[in-house]
Amino acid sequence: MGRRSFVLFVILGIVVCTSGWGQQVPARGAQSAANSAQSATISGTVVDTESEIVPSARVELDGPAPADTQSTIANGDGGFAFSNLKPGVPYHVTISADHFVSWTSPAIVLNPGQFEILTGGELKLAGGATSITVSAASSDVQLATEQVHMEEQQRVLGFVPNFYVVYDHHPAPLTTKLKFKLAWRAETDPVTFLGAGFVAGLDQEGATPNYGEGAAGFGQRLGALYANGFTDIMFGGAILPSLLHQDPRYFYQGEGTTRSRLIHALSSPFICKGDNGHWQPNFSSVGGDLISGSISNAYYPETNRGAKLVFVNAGITTGGRMVNGIVQEFLLRRLTPASRDRAD
Repeated sequence: MGRRSFVLFVILGIVVCTSGWGQQVPARGAQSAANSAQSATISGTVVDTESEIVPSARVELDGPAPADTQSTIANGDGGFAFSNLKPGVPYHVTISADHFVSWTSPAIVLNPGQFEILTGGELKLAGGATSITVSAASSDVQLATEQVHMEEQQRVLGFVPNFYVVYDHHPAPLTTKLKFKLAWRAETDPVTFLGAGFVAGLDQEGATPNYGEGAAGFGQRLGALYANGFTDIMFGGAILPSLLHQDPRYFYQGEGTTRSRLIHALSSPFICKGDNGHWQPNFSSVGGDLISGSISNAYYPETNRGAKLVFVNAGITTGGRMVNGIVQEFLLRRLTPASRDRAD
């Protein structure tokens, strides 16, 4: 979900905590955690000899038992992944595409918790004129593409997008294309629309902003909320990070004292990691919030416009991001199944 959807994350966290969801018998919970820590992942990206991605290739995983067989279709960025794999047993990956000769990998034996990036395979064009190369670690761009592909699988409770958090300790810097791709992917996810609709309902109940009542008023509130999120994520998550060479994602710390993790979470709206790997002031986030708030003057009711609207909206978004940092650091990883398939 977009960067302004943190309220929904917090609400979900409260519901989970108060309803007792996930409170299993300790032995079963320990077993589940152990199994998650032991499982491994195989992933890769299909590109051609010119490093152009090849989407929609068919990828099959064969293991020692029929139950270990899986298949998938490479996504629009050529990416694929198989998770929750057993360590210590041989797997083979077969990749095929129309007009190409299929390629099968050598046996792959995974270690517990291993995140294996498949490299070195080729799909030769029938007739031998050219080939598709399977690679993900030959450059920072390909590695970043694969990491974003994995982030797009991260969903809280299996359905709420959690794309803007990095669990890898050594992530590759995002390209401009990937920053825009991630922003667009987050803001066009169906759950993003549902989240905006939920908050619009709360605003409708509170008669804020000063739109009318009934269906027309709800539609205006829904449109304003979605526009707020769209401008915020595009400016604060794509345009400014590209111009300023900053990373718009939250970098999960996951270790150290509770105090250090809390400081890390609360400072995330103000401190970010640059594309050079160094921490720096988060001009992208602050600037995106202010620009989004300024643009909202174009479509909010006249009685709500002005400098106050800019700073109130920016303050709400920044405060929500601080809360989100705390929830990310201490809760959401346990509720995001895809993130637990990776070793730290």
